[in-house]
Amino acid sequence: MYYVYVLESSIDNRLYKGQTQDLENRLHEHNSGKVRSTKGYLPWILRYYETFETREVAVKREKYFKTGSGREFLKSKIMAA
Repeated sequence: MYYVYVLESSIDNRLYKGQTQDLENRLHEHNSGKVRSTKGYLPWILRYYETFETREVAVKREKYFKTGSGREFLKSKIMAA
């Protein structure tokens, strides 16, 4: 399984979108400062994720989340939670 996930920084509420096969380990990597692009905004909270059977589909979904309409979709999902 592949996961597309959205993290939220507890510092300034910025969102980070990514994809992985091991969601628990990836969240740990983000929160231990091992990911250069996120280490300045620790800690991160998992706000949303979806599962996919192939990496190809997960990467496409991650790219969608990074578009304007994808960000609006996430905003509606996260605000509803």
